[in-house]
Amino acid sequence: MKRIYDWDANFSLRNYTAADLLNLKGVRKLTQTTANSEEEAAAAADAGIDLVMGNAVNAEAVRRGAPNHFYTAAIPMPDHPSEKDVLEAAFLAMKHGADSVYTARGPHIVELLAKEQIPVMCHLGLVPRRSTWNGGLRAIGKTADEAIELWRSFRRMEDAGAFSVEAEVICDRVMTEISKRTSLITSSLGSGSGGDIIYLFQNDICGEQQDSPRHARAFGDLYSLQRQVDRERRAALAAFHKAAGEGSFPASQETATIADEEFEKFSELIEKED
Repeated sequence: MKRIYDWDANFSLRNYTAADLLNLKGVRKLTQTTANSEEEAAAAADAGIDLVMGNAVNAEAVRRGAPNHFYTAAIPMPDHPSEKDVLEAAFLAMKHGADSVYTARGPHIVELLAKEQIPVMCHLGLVPRRSTWNGGLRAIGKTADEAIELWRSFRRMEDAGAFSVEAEVICDRVMTEISKRTSLITSSLGSGSGGDIIYLFQNDICGEQQDSPRHARAFGDLYSLQRQVDRERRAALAAFHKAAGEGSFPASQETATIADEEFEKFSELIEKED
């Protein structure tokens, strides 16, 4: 564990620092997943996942669940449209214990944050919220021209001061070649094994929905368990409704009693009150 002070001047321990991640580029692959609650963060930490990432509004909960993990706080695009909004959200996330900040915005926003010495993760490849410019949700780098333009985007983000990049659904060989050449720490989400970090959303890993994206693999089946929970919930509620209607609930074992002599005294007292 590395000793640090966070942005709120609290002494803390971290499994990795920004400097560690830069030094590990091309040396050892790490794993990353999402966490947006104390439980999700704790589960990721207990499972040995190296890095966690989640919405900045959940920073305090994530930090409680994984107090020593390198944590990237995401600043959602629609909620923080102005530069002032982004900067305020980034500073608040760092105050709450984030180690870096993610943005899907352009180089000008990356530069804004980097100038404050905030480690910035940018987003290249398929950026789902901008997928209309790509003709929909699809892999990026299918042609040589598209792949070289993607490489130029990496260079622009380097120049802007980005520290790492979420590299989403980039063709695998293109990702490998770019990762070898860029100074950015590449977090591969659906972009093959050529990145520095292998990244997958926790809900996809745990199988929390019936269908996962093509690039994901479910290593668990929480979807079936949740459906079972839903069935049990409804069955229990229906059984309660029926028992209450029939008069079998509450039964004697679920009801508090009063001694006969005390009830007789109470009856006399209440009669006098009337």
